[in-house]
Amino acid sequence: MPSAPCPLLIESTNALPLPSLKASYLPDRTSPSLNYHHAQTGVSYSITLETSTTIPSPDFTACFDLIARTSATAYAASSVGWSPAKKRKEMALPDLRYLLVKASSGGEGKAGSPVEGFLSFMLTYEDGREVVYCYEIHLASGLCGSGLGKQMMEVMEGIGKRVGVEKVMLTVFVENRGALKFYERLGYVEDEYSPRPRRLRNGVVKKPDYTILSKPLL
Repeated sequence: MPSAPCPLLIESTNALPLPSLKASYLPDRTSPSLNYHHAQTGVSYSITLETSTTIPSPDFTACFDLIARTSATAYAASSVGWSPAKKRKEMALPDLRYLLVKASSGGEGKAGSPVEGFLSFMLTYEDGREVVYCYEIHLASGLCGSGLGKQMMEVMEGIGKRVGVEKVMLTVFVENRGALKFYERLGYVEDEYSPRPRRLRNGVVKKPDYTILSKPLL
């Protein structure tokens, strides 16, 4: 008798409700990887997981505001352009997941604490390969350079490894030198599918204003 077909990895993982997703792929909430103590300010922070359907509306708005504050100008100057409506629509994609940074109490975000950083990602396919794609990563100005960005990336990478996807991918504007250096320090390199410069009919070489980076997980 033929065996039942194996469910597709990406689809079956994305179908998990949030509690099952946390139990299967996220460390215990007391794990050091989900907690951070800021030595200079004495404030402790926690990293929690939400989906695009479970994230509270104030937190969703706070994430959007972080993007607008830190990146709207870069988007507007790029070929992508800046559209608040389109960005909000993208942020609500059904399979998007959020790692939220909040001031913590006992390993959990304090009730009413504002979002002070986040990373959004999706388990998906790129060119037929199973990947975790990092959509956005942003921190409030007071937390930049604190190590929380690296910590969120490592949590996302850990989820990708536990799920069993091939690599992490992300897109970054080439003018964002600080971000490029940050990702390079974490082991990211230009992906084989990153856009290449192209020569126009008049001989002018047009360089893309973004690059795609990746890091293997297998």
